[in-house]
Amino acid sequence: MQPRISMITLAVSDLSKAINFYEQGLGFPRMESPPEIAFFTLNGTWLSLFTRAELAKDVTVDEEGSGFEGFTLSHNVVSEAEVDRVYAQAVSAGAEPVKQPQKVFWGGYSGYFKDPDGHLWEVAHNPMFWVGPPDDNA
Repeated sequence: MQPRISMITLAVSDLSKAINFYEQGLGFPRMESPPEIAFFTLNGTWLSLFTRAELAKDVTVDEEGSGFEGFTLSHNVVSEAEVDRVYAQAVSAGAEPVKQPQKVFWGGYSGYFKDPDGHLWEVAHNPMFWVGPPDDNA
């Protein structure tokens, strides 16, 4: 087996609102998708959005649940200035600020926000990690 995470699927309460947040607010490129799900191409992986009820049905679990889910998603960038820019972009697109970007104990710089469905996202600059090839569209 080759270890990798190919796709992350987030359960959302309002698919249209979530699509708007990720597509218009954060600028994620949306792929052609069936109307009940949305796919976005990321650099080396994909993000999908599915209504909470339909994702729970697909997984065969109860859709009710709340509180800290025990994980965060992280968007790593190449500089502290880019952390500030992406964080501000997310907040202006409707994200809820959780932790303002700041220097952190592990030697990097990061901040946290919640997307419109409460999923915790970290925007981070880690000088010890490679964030991947440059974006040819930047």
